[in-house]
Amino acid sequence: MATYYDYGGGGNQQSGGSAGGGGGYYGGSGFAQQQQQQQPGAGSYGGYGNPQQWQQQPDQMQQQTGGYSNQEQQGYPGQPQQQQNMWNPAAVASFAAAAGAMNNDAMLDMAKQGATSFIQSRTAQMIPGLESGMLMLRNYFAVDNNYVKSKIQKVLFPFRSNHWKRLQKNPPQPDYALPNADENAPDLYLPAMSLITYVLLCALCYGTAKHFDPEVIPDVTTKCFVTQVLEVLVIRVGFHLMQAEIPILDLFSYTGYKYVGLSINMFVGLLLGHLGYGHRAYYITFLWTASAISYFMLKTMANNIPVVTAATGPKREVMVVAFAGSQFATMWFVSQTKFL
Repeated sequence: MATYYDYGGGGNQQSGGSAGGGGGYYGGSGFAQQQQQQQPGAGSYGGYGNPQQWQQQPDQMQQQTGGYSNQEQQGYPGQPQQQQNMWNPAAVASFAAAAGAMNNDAMLDMAKQGATSFIQSRTAQMIPGLESGMLMLRNYFAVDNNYVKSKIQKVLFPFRSNHWKRLQKNPPQPDYALPNADENAPDLYLPAMSLITYVLLCALCYGTAKHFDPEVIPDVTTKCFVTQVLEVLVIRVGFHLMQAEIPILDLFSYTGYKYVGLSINMFVGLLLGHLGYGHRAYYITFLWTASAISYFMLKTMANNIPVVTAATGPKREVMVVAFAGSQFATMWFVSQTKFL
């Protein structure tokens, strides 16, 4: 079978079998049709069989391919596909800066609003005593930065203070100001935070001595809490014998300030423990903090116990000194100096 070239229609095509007549690009049949099917872009991009013509018509090809954009065409094989970066460090940094900018006042306002909405809801009213209890606790957590700072200074350096009377809203009535308006008002925020700090420092002390046990945290917490509860009950009995009234939460607040001194003692002991003076440094600091807490309790109880008490009860002066001395004894009892 002969093979020849046909120059019909001005095109240069190779055909097999019989010669194709007429014009057009592929006038023949057989092998020419197979080449037509194998041409890149034939029948897909407007019938441009010549690659040069396909490259010269970018606009028309974009219209016939549905107008894919560059980002959509990146998904085709043979082209690099860029993955979208879902982690935005700038957004994370801005969120962290915004979170760090929130001070304690803003956080307390949010907590107060949440507690108020919970109290006003029917859920709090369904539990007997929960509504009144939350309203009572809210007054003991109404603190701000200035109060916490001045209270810590007064607990650690009570000898510098000359004012111990609580501020009253209505002088004839026993309606006292909140802690954020009076540094002499009792609170539960500072005792709670200092207790947590002291427990964590005790756990750190055990850990640095390679004797840490997960039971250390609940053991120290239980020992401190039970000791404080017994102390509050004894003081409450003393007030009852003198026929003097005092809220029990006030006693938990006054007896809870000892944890501020205990935290400082443990911190100093851990700090100097690497030099071999941990045990000695703890007790040197203990002498100061225990004396300061005892003097603080002495002045506080002297201004809370009425001058005139029951004639058959214990003497007021004896009870004030006993309450102050109890702080020294309980601080020594709950101290953790075994591994300093």
